[in-house]
Amino acid sequence: MIPKVFGKTPSGKRLARIMQSPNYKNGSFQNIEPTEVLREGASYMRMLRNFFNRPVTVKPPAALHPVKTDLRQPAGERPLVTWFGHSSYFIRSKNFNILVDPVFSGHASPVSFFGAAFKGTDAYTPEDFPSIDVLLITHDHYDHLDYSTILRLAPMVKQFVTSLGVGAHLEYWGIDAARITELDWWENKTLAPGINITATPARHFSGRMFVRNKTLWSSFVLQLPGYRLFLGGDSGYDAQFKQTGKTHGPFDLAILECGQYGDDWPSIHMKPEETVQAAQDLQARVLMPVHWGKFVLALHPWNEPVKRVVAAAEKAGLPVTTLQIGETYGVGDAVRMERWWEVFYQ
Repeated sequence: MIPKVFGKTPSGKRLARIMQSPNYKNGSFQNIEPTEVLREGASYMRMLRNFFNRPVTVKPPAALHPVKTDLRQPAGERPLVTWFGHSSYFIRSKNFNILVDPVFSGHASPVSFFGAAFKGTDAYTPEDFPSIDVLLITHDHYDHLDYSTILRLAPMVKQFVTSLGVGAHLEYWGIDAARITELDWWENKTLAPGINITATPARHFSGRMFVRNKTLWSSFVLQLPGYRLFLGGDSGYDAQFKQTGKTHGPFDLAILECGQYGDDWPSIHMKPEETVQAAQDLQARVLMPVHWGKFVLALHPWNEPVKRVVAAAEKAGLPVTTLQIGETYGVGDAVRMERWWEVFYQ
């Protein structure tokens, strides 16, 4: 029997809906721009060899020191965003709570001995959270959709929102289908009065085993009372950022990936300079870079993504907030540039 951690491929009514999607062609979901997961000529054997012989700089030389925040404290008039490393963060808007891509198992893979989190980064557990109005999953990769975390959080979650097809995993894991909303690109849902979410295109791929792209991957536009946020998920750079900026921008905050890039997969993850360009395309007032600082999924030094994104943002005149794990940013506040990744961990 296949372990449940791998999830389940969509079938039945869910598959019938998927097959009606304009983004599902020839038996799988497709990116808007032609996209290969790996560049032409890339060698799996070479990549595997490089990964197991990676430099020591891919991890911090010492344990990180997260900030401990009381997540049960409601937000005031401005939304609060707390980062937990990689792509997990918590948005509080008055008394409405949204948790995005939580991974609190200590690893970003189906097995505990691979993809371990950096020392010190697992200061938060599901038990630290108050009632969660929406748990948002951008796509089904292990570093965004974590089986054990979902099981532990499920009792305190009112509704799950995710990309089309990903609900198959959640339902297989015991989540009532009535609590799951799946969105195709450009579909939207009202979550509460004044709070709306729209799924928007990303340039990536999906899959938890050997078959890819049976479920969709998305970014999301989150409309809160008086504020608009862009929640980026995983994506390579393409023209869709500018399109989303035209149709839904400007944004008070864009949360975008800046790490886990590599020369062998240039189309599915942005390099830091592309992250800044994407934020400008979105007409973002502030950039919050994520997808770094917790797991080793590439060969670059652990803090290189944030160094490069800060340098590029400064050159572009774009405010960027670089949170420590557990730290909170109040949307609309002036950003504080504390280079904590350099002061403590050269």
